[in-house]
Amino acid sequence: MNKKTSLLALLGLLALPSLASAQTLGTMAEAAMNAVVTAVGFIVVIMCIVTAVIFLLAQRDPAKLSAAKLALISSVAGTIIVIIANVATSFVAGIFGLNA
Repeated sequence: MNKKTSLLALLGLLALPSLASAQTLGTMAEAAMNAVVTAVGFIVVIMCIVTAVIFLLAQRDPAKLSAAKLALISSVAGTIIVIIANVATSFVAGIFGLNA
């Protein structure tokens, strides 16, 4: 199975209980967004730990240091994108009156 497919399946399984208990479209969207933000939060923590280990094991090797810098920049950029997406989703839900 593809890694992306298995990750999406795991995310769906994690979000299923909160989505099943949702009464309205707004609470369903909020539950799904909370599940995604939680999963991405765990991934960001893991990425930061992996990046720190890569930095520690680089031993002044320029290739390893550039890989660690790229991983750090990618994890921070991903975090910012998820935060912006969460804010945009909340904003749109507020405009359409979907907030619980």
